[in-house]
Amino acid sequence: MLSWALTFLVVALIAAVLGFGGIAGTAIEIAKIIFFVAIILFLVSAVLGMFRGRSGRAP
Repeated sequence: MLSWALTFLVVALIAAVLGFGGIAGTAIEIAKIIFFVAIILFLVSAVLGMFRGRSGRAP
């Protein structure tokens, strides 16, 4: 997901340099949304991993 966010960020930067303000604004908003969704999913995964612990430990 972070690669998608980076891709939209690059698209936004290129569009801004070429003068396409509407496309740049839309692309940067999509990049922000994808970035925050990726961060939230990472945090949820980390918290669940801490609560579950290691299930395959040898005695």
